[in-house]
Amino acid sequence: MSVLEVKNIKKSFGKTEVLKGISFSLEKGEVLAVLGSSGGGKTTLLRCLNFLEFADSGTISVNSEVIYDGAAKTQNDAEIRKKRLHFGLVFQSFNLFPQYNVLKNVSLAPTLLKIDSPEAIEELARSLIDRVGLSDKIDNYPCELSGGQQQRVAIARALALKPDILCFDEPTS
Repeated sequence: MSVLEVKNIKKSFGKTEVLKGISFSLEKGEVLAVLGSSGGGKTTLLRCLNFLEFADSGTISVNSEVIYDGAAKTQNDAEIRKKRLHFGLVFQSFNLFPQYNVLKNVSLAPTLLKIDSPEAIEELARSLIDRVGLSDKIDNYPCELSGGQQQRVAIARALALKPDILCFDEPTS
């Protein structure tokens, strides 16, 4: 059974066709790398998977449940927020909140979504920060971290919501 199945995803911006019928599936534990030139649609595909953009057509299924069908365009904000929880996204530029330290960056989304008690969320955040080797930087702000350290905070933050699928945009940049 596929954890993720993408069928015939298409996305255009005006007359520019960016995604031209992308299809693939992933089993649990599999890794997929999408390679292509700059402007080739890699980020657009990730944004469609995470509902930051909406595909014009096609379907996205997670654990055999269709979570997006381009033919049925109506979805309310609450449904979209729930569906986003299937995916963790590490952005190319990390998008850490500069006003928050490492601990707050990692714990913010679970806190806002009230997925657990504040104590359990902090424990999880501290554990994830330790897993990415940044326990000694837990009180630092993004501007005090190297690019690689910021990327590790972004990875911990993406893992904090326990997603089914983890997506990385330009993971080697």
